[in-house]
Amino acid sequence: MTERWSSFEYAAMGRALELAAQGRTSTQPNPRVGCVIAFGEQVIGEGWHQRSGEPHAEVFALREAGERARGATAFVTLEPCNHHGRTPPCSVALIAAGIARVIYASGDPNPRVDGSGAARLREAGVVVEQGLRAAEGEELNLGFFSRMRRQRPWLRLKMAASLDGRTATASGESHWITSDAAREDVQRWRAESAAILSTSATVLADDPRLSVRLDSARQPLRVLLDRDGRIPKRARLFAEPGEVLHLTSKEIALEASGRLSLPAVLSTLNALEINEVWTEAGATLAGSLITANLVDELVIYLAPMLLGSEGRPLAALKIDRLLDASRWQTTDLRQIGPDIRIMLRPLRSA
Repeated sequence: MTERWSSFEYAAMGRALELAAQGRTSTQPNPRVGCVIAFGEQVIGEGWHQRSGEPHAEVFALREAGERARGATAFVTLEPCNHHGRTPPCSVALIAAGIARVIYASGDPNPRVDGSGAARLREAGVVVEQGLRAAEGEELNLGFFSRMRRQRPWLRLKMAASLDGRTATASGESHWITSDAAREDVQRWRAESAAILSTSATVLADDPRLSVRLDSARQPLRVLLDRDGRIPKRARLFAEPGEVLHLTSKEIALEASGRLSLPAVLSTLNALEINEVWTEAGATLAGSLITANLVDELVIYLAPMLLGSEGRPLAALKIDRLLDASRWQTTDLRQIGPDIRIMLRPLRSA
């Protein structure tokens, strides 16, 4: 908290962020947004964007506030929209309700908004302020911000290994290295993702379902990299609910190495408005993504066991010098059942 904001304002935005987080699994491709409306220090309305195509957070909060919204302050986690999409502009709804002040966490990088929502509010005489808990607002929508700013989704690479960094025994046995608790945690991450990325090698070896097995969960798009079209139609994942994007050399250009172009794959997903990609694959794809600097976040589950030097490695990386090592910074470290989950992001050079 800074001196610019009161303790109530800081808490009100915190509540808006909590509300926004309820849309983690359902708003794709829209951002997760929450709104709190207060008159003085009394909260009179709350709302969050629940599903794409349905009313935005501000609309729900205004409905709850009713006539009391006139002269009140709206705390919103993202700059109110200012364009007609599947729903009317929230900036117009706030003005019509008589909101006197709008405080939002972070600006909307969508070119259709990007400052125009704030400008429209100011033109109508509404006091507009930005930046309250901005970092938290962006963190909640990493994928949306990535797609708008970099024209590619946020990519998480999940790996499960023993303490000595092995994903399977020398014979290939890997079910199950990690615990039930870790696998349940993976289900939650899958549910929050818009797509799950894997390869023909993983499907042929493990025949995974690559689906979300949580009640009422939306099924992410399952994206399969299968250069030569080797995945059989009898694979279990084709029988799961939800859509499959089966990419072969007919759809995606090949790199000089003969593999499917990973940047082209991400460009394809960007065109499909995919915000967050969850990757579950073997050492080859993991190494290729890391080498190409396409991994935004590593999610590694370490099981309390040792598989020995002949076990299979986490990622296929050819590194001759320590200077060339891929370096990461830990953003979260916690115990999940008997296992340890480490979350890391690339260590950017200064």
